[in-house]
Amino acid sequence: MSAPANGVYCAQHYNGWPNVQGFSADFEERLPVELAVSGYIPPYAAGALYRTGPGKCQVDMENGDKFQVSHWFDGFSETHRFQLVAAVNDQSTMKVFYNSRFSTDYLIEKARTTGHLSKISFGQKRDPCKTVFQKFQSDFVPDPSSTNVGVTFSVNMPGLGSDGPNGQDSEGRWTGGSGIDSLYAKTDSCAYKRLDPETLEPVGLATQRDLHPELGGPLSASHARSDPLTGDVYNFNLSFGQPSTYRIFHVSASSGKTTVLATFHGTPAYLHSLFLTEGYVVLCIWNSHINPAKFLNGSFTQAIQPYDASKPAMWYVVDRRNGQGLVATYESPPFFCFHTINAWQESSADDPSNTDVIAEFVRFDNLDTLHGLYYENMLSSSATAKAYTETRGKYCRSEFARFRLPSIPSSPDQEIKTAMPEWTSCKAYSPELPAMNPKLATRRHRYTYAITASGKSTFFDGILKFDSETKETLLWTHHAQSPGEPIFVPDPDGSDEDDGVLLSVVLNGYTGKSYLLCVDARDLQELGRADVNGPVAFGFHGQHVPVRGVPTGDY
Repeated sequence: MSAPANGVYCAQHYNGWPNVQGFSADFEERLPVELAVSGYIPPYAAGALYRTGPGKCQVDMENGDKFQVSHWFDGFSETHRFQLVAAVNDQSTMKVFYNSRFSTDYLIEKARTTGHLSKISFGQKRDPCKTVFQKFQSDFVPDPSSTNVGVTFSVNMPGLGSDGPNGQDSEGRWTGGSGIDSLYAKTDSCAYKRLDPETLEPVGLATQRDLHPELGGPLSASHARSDPLTGDVYNFNLSFGQPSTYRIFHVSASSGKTTVLATFHGTPAYLHSLFLTEGYVVLCIWNSHINPAKFLNGSFTQAIQPYDASKPAMWYVVDRRNGQGLVATYESPPFFCFHTINAWQESSADDPSNTDVIAEFVRFDNLDTLHGLYYENMLSSSATAKAYTETRGKYCRSEFARFRLPSIPSSPDQEIKTAMPEWTSCKAYSPELPAMNPKLATRRHRYTYAITASGKSTFFDGILKFDSETKETLLWTHHAQSPGEPIFVPDPDGSDEDDGVLLSVVLNGYTGKSYLLCVDARDLQELGRADVNGPVAFGFHGQHVPVRGVPTGDY
């Protein structure tokens, strides 16, 4: 099959459908435009859906050459906003407006004029004659578009120029107000980029050191965790040294004050997320260990050491209620992970007086997926994409996993205990970018949603609903449709965990344009969609900020 006129490739020999437009989209709508809506989007979904991630990966240089970003995680960050407005007199009618903006104008212009970027990156190939750290130090500019920060969002982030809960908390949960005071983009570093919540223009930069003077390390988790009742924020900061030091910290949503809950030494690692229960912050150092010297002189992919299956994953349990600090350390069989799903506490089966922590996450057997996310392995027009897709089916598949940390001590315990795997599931679908009903955060939940990479294309090819009790699955999948992360919006009048809808931005491979999809979270049947007049680049994460009364968040 030949490529259609819009430049999107449909070659059958790639065993899939086109995705070139999803990776190289140079499409902006800086002023809100109304989208054509078909079907039905329920009124409780009214609000703002923000999406972020890499936009285009190529820049036409002024000398006629083309600058090419190497790794998907290094694409030029772009922010998208879908404003869902329910009609006052007819609740069956939903209007949807869309605007978007690159937040990396300075970097794009530098690539255009010089043909290189000097920022620390995830996987960009670099000049070996000059260290990245030296370049970073000499090339610092205050322009917020000079920093490529765009993986997750925090709404009204406490401690960073927000007045605390004013409509939503730092991770998006509704607290009774009416406005978005601030919108911050985050990544796996200590940096924050402030965006105008309506125009999406980058307007400021901050770091975790602005929260607390001890948070001076370069790395952190893109996915902070929030208390579902208070909105307090929890994350870690990692500083390199001999030995390297982790600091688990807490930011109060009511006062904006930051407190370091625990400080301990551990193997430095690339950690994209962490766990939160009602009483604990749980940081798992899985097997993506970093050589700090290579990180400061290169990139993440150069610094992450080869996967070592002989080393266990280490779990650190920090008390967040009673000031006990680090109370327990566990080890488990090795694995790699991007995304945690949820964690909660329950009484131990053998001794109800003891408390166990249950943790669910998306598990990989090794680090191969990090290297598989180079553009050359994912673009359907690439000569290596088909070979990588076949390899991914053997070596790069993910699965849902549940681990149990038994008998959490009530006071600090030096003994290293064992975290036990309970089950894994859905490896055939290779799920990623998981979501759940945010009302169940820090409590036992049943349903997890994710996108799938089952091999029908060189990228994501469906939406999955997984029942952790029955291990049954439901799928939304249509040929040549590539969905993004599903965002769960609960029905405020619902009584069941899966009462709500999922919002996902989907690229239509036939047209080369995207649409906002709304499906019923119970059966994954399409309810409605809003068509965008261009391609929304394949991004990472999003956040729905409701108009009223519905808790959401960065989970």
